[in-house]
Amino acid sequence: MNAPLRFNEALLIADRAFQPFQCVAWAPQDGTGELSLTVIDRTSTRLLGRTQLSSSTYSDPVQLACVLKKSRDELSQQGFDLAPWSMPE
Repeated sequence: MNAPLRFNEALLIADRAFQPFQCVAWAPQDGTGELSLTVIDRTSTRLLGRTQLSSSTYSDPVQLACVLKKSRDELSQQGFDLAPWSMPE
């Protein structure tokens, strides 16, 4: 996958990356183009992780894959069991 990602594509990829947990995403309305991702447990009661991505990061498949992998690794190191995942091609 080398073509730039659209916002919705990046959201779908991020959501799948953190299964079985929920990935909640939103874009602040301040015009910066950033995307905020928050990973929470299935009961929506426990925050597991949070990150902010610039539009240049989430639109680039390589950069997005790196950020998602790093976040997954951090969650795994904290003892959270994530479903297998790989960046779509």
